Amino acid sequence: MQINPNIVIIEASPGVGGDESKIWERELLLSYIRFAQRRGFKYIYLDEDIIKISGENAYKLFKGETGVHRVQRIPTTERKGRIHTSTAIIVVLPQIISSDVRINPADLDWQFFRAGGHGGQNVNKVATAVRLTHKPTGLVTTASQERYQEANRKIAMDLLLGKLYQLEEEKTKGVVNSFVKDVGTGERADKIRTYNFPQNRLTDHRINKSYHNLDDIISEGKWDKVFEG
Repeated sequence: MQINPNIVIIEASPGVGGDESKIWERELLLSYIRFAQRRGFKYIYLDEDIIKISGENAYKLFKGETGVHRVQRIPTTERKGRIHTSTAIIVVLPQIISSDVRINPADLDWQFFRAGGHGGQNVNKVATAVRLTHKPTGLVTTASQERYQEANRKIAMDLLLGKLYQLEEEKTKGVVNSFVKDVGTGERADKIRTYNFPQNRLTDHRINKSYHNLDDIISEGKWDKVFEG
C-alpha cells in the first residue's frame, strides 16, 4: 500500500481508569491538535475521538504515538487529593492512496444506521452512519460525523485501509498485542509513556528519557522535543 506522508489519522480510546481515562484520551487529542496548529497544519474531526491532521510529513511526526499512554494525577472529581492512575490508547494510521489498493468487495460487510447526537429534527431520521467490517481480519471501523452516507462510507474505508496497513506493520515487527485489532490491553503496565502531573514530568519508557515541562506539552502542544526523541 502506498501512503500519503502528509496526512495522518489519530484514533484515541480510553484504557483503564473509568471516566478519567475518557477525559485523558480527549486531552491527548486536543494536545496533538495544538501542536499541529503551532506547525501551521490543518485538522478535522472524523469522529468524536478520531482526528485527521494534514501537513508536511505529518505521518512521520506522529507515527511513534501508537501505544498506551499512562497518566498519574489528581482528578478534578477526587475529594481526598489522591493521585489516580489511568491510561489512554492512541493508534496512529496513515492515509492510504486508495487507487493503489484492491480489496475484494465480498470481504466487506457494510452496515448503515441512524446517527445519534445533537443536530436538530433531521437527526436519526436517515441511516447516514456507517459501520464497516473487514471479514478476513475482523477489523471494524465506523463513521457518523458527516451528514451524507457517501461521505461516511469514504471515512470508514480510509480508516480500514489505514488499519490494514498498520496490521501488516505490526506483523512485520512481531507485535503480539495488535493496537488496531486487539486495541492493546490498555493496562497500566503496558505503556510507552507516563505523564506524572504532580511532578510535571513526562517519561518515555522506550528510550528511558524524561522531560520536565509536562504542563506545556499538554496544555500548549509543545511536543517538538518529545517527538524528536
